[in-house]
Amino acid sequence: MDAIPVTITRRGAGETTRTDVWWGTPLAIFVGLSLFVAYSTWAAFQNAHYTYGPYLSPFYSPVIWASPGDTAGLEHAWLGVKPDWIPALLPFSPALLILPFPGLFRFTCYYYRGAYYKSFWADPPACAVGEPRNSYLGEQWFPLILQNVHRYFMWIAVIFLFILSYDVWLAVWFPNPATGATEFGVGLGTIILTVNVVLLSSYTLGCHAMRHVAGGAHDEVSKHPFCDKAYACSTALNYKHQLFAWMSLISVAFSDIYVRLCSMGIWSDVRFL
Repeated sequence: MDAIPVTITRRGAGETTRTDVWWGTPLAIFVGLSLFVAYSTWAAFQNAHYTYGPYLSPFYSPVIWASPGDTAGLEHAWLGVKPDWIPALLPFSPALLILPFPGLFRFTCYYYRGAYYKSFWADPPACAVGEPRNSYLGEQWFPLILQNVHRYFMWIAVIFLFILSYDVWLAVWFPNPATGATEFGVGLGTIILTVNVVLLSSYTLGCHAMRHVAGGAHDEVSKHPFCDKAYACSTALNYKHQLFAWMSLISVAFSDIYVRLCSMGIWSDVRFL
């Protein structure tokens, strides 16, 4: 039987036969991620209004060092005032010391890679849509091979879950001006910080790399009951990984906004208990 020659025509950038609004999702992701990066960068450089009462913005937690004179920040600082060996000419903020770690966890996340590859690099912009390049190298070459650090930053992200959970514990102890002591209570900020930890945990513990760890790296995880159960729990969260990725992104930003606006006197915290 004679072979039939087949000619494959490569689509040019943006070319497609799709008739739906295929560019809507990439555009929404581009806007959403751009807004978050812009706000978080601005908030990190502010070095102000990141605490209110017992509340601490997750953008600034943990506070390793606080700026001299930052009384509110010093109450949360692990190591006290910023040391003298940090050059005064460099911009300083507690957030600048810790945000790169959870930031790199998200930046290298398997979901976010697919999202910003499409939205920012048009690689490709959508399924069955032409992309502005003629070759594909994958993630085996520099710089994209650095995406493999995701599995290591996952462990750092887990540490942050414990730190933020401790912040929630601190957020139920309110100062009593009359006695000078602290008393148990629940405010709207307490609930917001708690929801933020739940969403961050759901996102982190459902991570693809976490599923591998939960399964014990076994080829047949079903033969190992404990690992099989842990793998199933992580998989249940992984089914909604995209949803938790966006909800946790929104919650961590809103937590900072809430603490910031309360600190500035624009919003008033509501006490339920």
